[in-house]
Amino acid sequence: MSAQSLPLSDYSNSNKPMAVSFRFLLGLYLFIPVCLLVQLGDQYWFGYRLRDALPSSPGHFLLFQLLFGTPHIIASSLLLLVHPDYLKVFRKRLLLMTVFIAIFFGIGSLFIPYTALYVITACWTVYHVLKQQHGIAKAVCRLPKYAFNLQVGLSVAGGCFIYLGVFLKNSLTPEQALLILNLSLCFSIALVLSSLWCLRFINNAQGFWFLWANTVLVVISYYFLSQHYYFLAILIPRLVHDISAFSFYVSHDYNRHQSLTDTHPLYTIARSFKIPVVVILPVFSFLLTYCLQAYGDEWINMIMRTLFATEVYKAITLGLFGYLALMHYYTEAFIWAADSPLRRYIVFKYR
Repeated sequence: MSAQSLPLSDYSNSNKPMAVSFRFLLGLYLFIPVCLLVQLGDQYWFGYRLRDALPSSPGHFLLFQLLFGTPHIIASSLLLLVHPDYLKVFRKRLLLMTVFIAIFFGIGSLFIPYTALYVITACWTVYHVLKQQHGIAKAVCRLPKYAFNLQVGLSVAGGCFIYLGVFLKNSLTPEQALLILNLSLCFSIALVLSSLWCLRFINNAQGFWFLWANTVLVVISYYFLSQHYYFLAILIPRLVHDISAFSFYVSHDYNRHQSLTDTHPLYTIARSFKIPVVVILPVFSFLLTYCLQAYGDEWINMIMRTLFATEVYKAITLGLFGYLALMHYYTEAFIWAADSPLRRYIVFKYR
């Protein structure tokens, strides 16, 4: 996502559109000092009880999967699927990407080692998360293109090693784990030095705080990795990223569907039950995530056993969720671009 505001006259449904607030987006980074205080308190006063109680990998924590990552991916997918006009604009891109995913990750998995596919997916995940945050900050930081690309590159490089250090730790030798930790540290230091250099381009307070917020986001994740607080290392980027994304989705839905003249069936039914437009997509996304996560694989296997006397390994939690995640990483790169039909329902405010 990038953030360049559009004039309010671009809206046909409301004279008072819901704006995405840069102050709110910046405030999400307050999760960083909160988690740091929790970690320090656990380390110095509770003898690492919290660290020992948390799962060794966030992916093993069902509640983590239900709250972070998947819901905003499903919300992004629904945003396209329930609007035929968006599908019409993007259908060629969506079809081509679907074919690519099927060939590369489907057929390719027969020849490409699992570890290689995992590293590719992990790096794409990190790039998507951090590129979004830098893209949002771009409007207030106003860095030259080369400085912006440097910040993104160092953030993603450091983030990739941190991510791999968390999720591959059980399969790494001590030497490999130390190498990844050291590389994470090197890129974190380089990012801090780069941010100091980029200060020369910042001429407003919000830009200053966004620059350092994105820098500290990577540095603090490295710190938690080094202290073996793996859950917190992943939690902070997920919180900031997912809530930022939902702020766009909710703002879009309100600005497009809050008008009483709107005829979209889903939102018309919701209004008839006096359900606010702003909660439809988030609630539906979380409910759908829960149902598919808890029962999806069994539903598919029940059908497969009945029709074909066979089962499919994690058809939903691995197959469908994996496909939607990869599509989400791809589509988010252009559905919020300045010329996108979704963008005409987004406006920003600086307070």
